[in-house]
Amino acid sequence: MRAVCQRVTEARVRVDGAVVGEIGRGLCVLLGIALGDVDVERLAGKVARLRVFPDDAGRFDRSVLDVGGAALVISQFTLIADTAKGNRPSFVGAAPPEEAGLLYEQFCTALEQLGVPVARGVFGASMAVELVNDGPVTIVLDA
Repeated sequence: MRAVCQRVTEARVRVDGAVVGEIGRGLCVLLGIALGDVDVERLAGKVARLRVFPDDAGRFDRSVLDVGGAALVISQFTLIADTAKGNRPSFVGAAPPEEAGLLYEQFCTALEQLGVPVARGVFGASMAVELVNDGPVTIVLDA
């Protein structure tokens, strides 16, 4: 499981031109789920406690929980791409949609249970993600 976490001042996702999820300050989380992934709670905890927001001294010392932010979570199977054998990515390591969809929802629910408000994309849909990356700050977490 891989999460690309971007600190944002705002983010939204559109499906067929309509906004289906939107947040202000917080994290935009692109979530890739691989075959055999099961520990969504562990990764949700890492995301919720990831200290990428500045304290009063400007140091990365606050989490999305600490700053009262939210998360926009977008499923993105392309994060599991393997390009070791050429230029065309292989997605054989990605979990099948029926399995990944359940784990995506479990991840979002786990974040909510930790106290992070969560906006969602639409699993399996073609989405347009808009965000303002604050910093820019982008951290990749692997579970």
